[in-house]
Amino acid sequence: MKTRIAALVMVALLALYMIFVINYSIVLIRIDQPIATVMGWALLVLPLIGFWALAAELFFIFRAERLLTTLEEEGALPDEVVELLPSGRPDPATADRAFDRYRTEAEAAPESWRAWLRLGLAYDASGDRKRARWATRRAIALSRAKPAPTA
Repeated sequence: MKTRIAALVMVALLALYMIFVINYSIVLIRIDQPIATVMGWALLVLPLIGFWALAAELFFIFRAERLLTTLEEEGALPDEVVELLPSGRPDPATADRAFDRYRTEAEAAPESWRAWLRLGLAYDASGDRKRARWATRRAIALSRAKPAPTA
């Protein structure tokens, strides 16, 4: 819940920033100088791209949370006990040992969002964030395309 509140505060601050940037970009666009006009349009376009990226990330987070909640309710979350480092993060060496099970499961059931989400959790525990996000995105896409059979 704290993460959601922090994310919403950041979105509100970004929205406030956007209001000021849009106002300043309009001022620059109205100035009768080519450089000021170009800067005004850049100030208008670039933050909009940033807003799009933020919205995409928020949708990813909320959809992944929804799938994780579903897995938790079904009792289908990974059940391996992974040792924790003093920082509280999973020990990558311990997580790597459990990783093969979830990779095999995803290969055996490529249309199961549950298998891909568990694989994403295994990647995350192993410290491979890029592949964790990739597997989670695949799980989200599969869950939105059609309900997969329970794996």
